[in-house]
Order: sequence, then C-alpha cells, then structure tokens
Amino acid sequence: MGKTFKTIDDAVIRFAGDSGDGMQLTGGRFTETTAVLGNDLSTLPDFPAEIRAPAGSLAGVSAFQIHFSSKDIHTPGDQPDVLVAMNPAALKVHQAELTPGGTIIINTDAFTKKNLKFAGYETSPIEDGTLDDYFTVIPIEMNKLVTLACEGLEISPKFVTRTKNFFALGVLYYMYDRPPEATEKWLEKKFAGKDTIIEANKRAMNAGYNYADTTELFTTRFKVEKAILPKGNYRNINGNYATALGLLAASEKSKLKLFYGGYPITPASDILHTLAAWKHFGVQTFQAEDEIAGISSIIGASFTGNLAVTATSGPGIALKGEAMGLAVITELPMVIINVQRGGPSTGLPTKTEQADLNQALYGRNGEAPLPLIAASTPGDCFYAAYEASRIALKYMTPVVLLTDGYLANGSEPWKIPNVKDLEPIDVKFAKKSKKNDDEFLPYIRDEDTLSRPWAVPGTPGLEHRVGGLEKAENSGHVSYDPDNHHRMVELRQEKVNRIQNDIAETEVFGEKNGDVLIISWGGTYGSCRSAVETMHEEGKSVAHVHLRWISPLPKDLGEIIIKFKNVLVPEINMGQLIKLIRSEYLVDAKGINQVTGRPISATKIIENVNQIIG
Repeated sequence: MGKTFKTIDDAVIRFAGDSGDGMQLTGGRFTETTAVLGNDLSTLPDFPAEIRAPAGSLAGVSAFQIHFSSKDIHTPGDQPDVLVAMNPAALKVHQAELTPGGTIIINTDAFTKKNLKFAGYETSPIEDGTLDDYFTVIPIEMNKLVTLACEGLEISPKFVTRTKNFFALGVLYYMYDRPPEATEKWLEKKFAGKDTIIEANKRAMNAGYNYADTTELFTTRFKVEKAILPKGNYRNINGNYATALGLLAASEKSKLKLFYGGYPITPASDILHTLAAWKHFGVQTFQAEDEIAGISSIIGASFTGNLAVTATSGPGIALKGEAMGLAVITELPMVIINVQRGGPSTGLPTKTEQADLNQALYGRNGEAPLPLIAASTPGDCFYAAYEASRIALKYMTPVVLLTDGYLANGSEPWKIPNVKDLEPIDVKFAKKSKKNDDEFLPYIRDEDTLSRPWAVPGTPGLEHRVGGLEKAENSGHVSYDPDNHHRMVELRQEKVNRIQNDIAETEVFGEKNGDVLIISWGGTYGSCRSAVETMHEEGKSVAHVHLRWISPLPKDLGEIIIKFKNVLVPEINMGQLIKLIRSEYLVDAKGINQVTGRPISATKIIENVNQIIG
C-alpha cells in the first residue's frame, strides 16, 4: 500500500510513560526539531506526582505534550491527536483525554500481566477490543525491535531497552515528516566520548523511523507547514529560562550587579541553576539553607545597591512573609518571584495552579501593599521579569512576580529582543540629599513616584536607620505617633497606586462592548485567547482582556467592564481574581474554576460562554 501525505494546520502529540522512560527528553527533542522547522509551538511537560514512584504505577506516569502549527497558537492543545503510551499506566492515565478517533501508539512489550494488574487492568485493552471503537491503535513491540537494532553493540540488555523512547521518537518523526538529523547531532554532543551510547540511541531512533516507513500500519504521513511569524531571530524557550534572562537584561540595562538569593524549590529551582551559570556576567548567586535566609540575603543585597532577586513557590512565600513586610517598610527595591504550584502545604510540587494570588496580595501582617505582576506565556516571563525589575527600581519597592509550573516548564518560540530596544532603567543613587540640620532624610519622596532615595551604605553623610519599626515621615526615625503611622501607611499604598501611570492602556481583544467579557491573568491567557478567537469565527459577541498588573489594576479596567453584559473570569483556583474584580468594580462576575493541576482548556471556556449567551 502506498503512503499518502496529508497537509494539516496543526497537531497535538503526547508522549507518556514511566518516569524512567525519558518522556521529557523525547518531548524536548521533538520540540527542538519542530522549532528548527519554523512551526509555531506550545508545550506542556507533565511531571509525575511521585518522582520516585514504583515503575509502572499510575502515580509515576510522566508525560510531555506538544502542540505545533502552521498558524499562530496560544496553548499546548486541549486534547492530543496522538498518544504514545509506553506502558499500561500511561494508557490508563491519559486515554480519556485523547481526541475521539485519535491514534494510540502502544509499546506492547510493556503490557505484561504484572504491569496490567499494577495499572488496574483486568484484561489487556489491546486484546479485549475496548479501544477499537474509539481510536486507531498501533501496537509496536518496541523492546524487541530496539534489541534487534542494537545487536552487536557491547551494551547491557537493560540499557538497550532504555533506548525505546528514541524508537518512539523516530516513529513520530516519520509520521510528521520531521528530520532526525538534528537529534543525531544532539546525541553526538550530549554524549561526546560515549560512542556506544550514541550509536545505540541513533540505531533505536532510525529503527523507529524505518519501521514506520516500511510497515503498513502508517498509511498516512502528516505535514505541518512553517508558520508565518514576524521576522527576527527565534529560539525555543521555557518560562524559567526566560525569567532568568529577563533579570539579566534588567541588570545590564540598570548597570547594577544582579544578586540572587534563594532556596531550591520545585518548580522554581531552574532559575537558580540558570543564574548560577552566568558568573561571567557578574551574577552572584547564594543558595540559602532555607527560605527565610534567602529573602533576608536579598534585603541586604538591595540595601547595598544591587538588583536583588529571590524565587520560590507558594510554601516558600509563606515562610518569606515576615521578611517581605520588612522589605515593604524599608522600601527597598527587589523582585520576589513565585512560581506557583498546586495545593496547600507541600501540595502538588510538579503540578500547575494559580494558587497564590490571594497570598501575594494579602499574605503579610499589617498593611503591607506590594506591586504584583503576572507573566502570561513562557516567553512573556522575560518581559515580566524585566518589568518587575524596572518598577522595583523606579518606585523603590519590592515587586512580586507570579509565574506558574505550566509557564515555567512549558516552552514556545521566542523572538529574541534587542537589548537596546528595551525600556531604559535609570538608577540614581543618593549622593547628597536635602538635609534638615545636616541630617540625611531617607524617606523624603519623589513628587511623581513617591520613591525614597537609595543611599548605599558607606556614602559619607547618608547614614540612616534600617529596621522593621515604623518610620517617621522624611527622617526615617522610629516613630510611634499614630498620625504618622496612618500617614506612612497611606503613602506606601499610594506609591503602589501610582504604578498605574506606568501601565499601558488595556487591550480589548474584540469589540469594545458586547455580551461577554473574559478577564484572564497569568497562564490562563492562552486558553482564553484561543477560546475567544474560536468564538469570533462563530460570530459570538465575546471579548478578552488579559491582566498583567494585578496590583495595581489598570486605570481603565472599570470603564471597560461596564460596557459588557456579562464578565467571566477563568482561573485554575477556586476563584481569587474574581473576588477582587467583584469588590473593586461591584460587578456580578462569574467564574470558571478548575483545580486539577493542569491548565484550563479553551473548550471548557467556550462551553461556559455558550451557557451564558445561548
């Protein structure tokens, strides 16, 4: 039977297997190859709930999803078209999310009685016909085929079977017309000097490619044309790396040394790992013994004139709360990054959630207002980190930056900006100050921003008190005067409010009035924008506003909201932004709330809109 080529707009593929099957690596290689071909793409790595779960268990399933397209896309896709299931547990966990009529590629060698029982199957779904009416099932003896491919190599049978992920990769390369040469070069570089390992993985990948080419199981190949993207130099980037780059760019533009102090915590650890490798840029990193030490170190670093940054997740923010209050009252510039994860306590370290908005807004004692910015895509993490740094330095305030596990680990093509085109960051340290009887006034304020002077320790004549007790206006001396306390609380809040002057006019995607306004923040951007684009094609009166700054909110948001009959706020929490929208604008906003450890789908948003407008 001859093979046919079918050109399609996009495809969604999910690799799933045991945590030791190399699914993240396999997905990463497919992503890099796809990026080189010029497709637009979005990825969703789904790490197992239990990193050290027993092999073959449901809790130990690792997955990687990629959505690639010839058009502009915003999400990793709602449902995969192809599921690669390396064992029964992977099939059990992910089968329900596959597109009806989709393709399942199965490693049949893993479907042993033991593994089937471990995954909760009484009979093999390959043999009992339960999949036949819903999906195209392609069974492949991957273990057997890689063993044959690696014959003659001096390598253990155990290692040979570990190459099966490259066999699966080769199959998918064939299906979607992806060249394997880039992966071969990567293997040569990654395992330089380990010729046997290189050869084994090459053989496995080519065996998969050739198997798909020669067997009659794959009668159709799919082609996804290159996407038309704005001209420029692109690279594939994930959110954590983009965040680190944004901080570095801010350091370069401000001419300040970048100091990072933090405790390693999932899923924020990669920011520390990345920055630690950039000592040649003058970056200083401090791996603290705990979260409190991490933020305390950056308070000291900021006090001494550095661009100071820490990163953590929700449990770490809980520990940092007292020191964040100290940063607020001392009015020192720093960036506090929260890469959100699911659940209270240690919760779901590997799963995404918009869990910490309330915590970021209100999770401190006393009146301790902080500016809050949230990144919207993996690539936007760069610009959000840069903007957080710029505002912190301009307004002399700590700034909270929210990303999440989906953004941190997900990736997309990113147009590399010219550093010269980034908004300037002008930092002026106090050299001399208005004095009152020869006394330096560390809390005298700029008329526009209400920022106080930044006096580096050791500057003659600029000695001043630092500490957590309430400051007297202007002088900064300890004060217990009730009127002064009220005044300082107002000033600290007003300083945050004035950041509105730096927030651009809010973009309304769609008509400026209509039936439904969807308001999103953070990582829900892509799903919301995709949903609205689909509904526009259907002629629905729906618009989309995405909030980057949440504290303060944009000046014009209220004027936009009142022009719509309904307001819908999708969140992967139980409703946190919606409380703020309701209280600030007295509008009966409705929520779409999901707490599953996964991004919300565009399909779910569309269903909810249709229920509202019929």
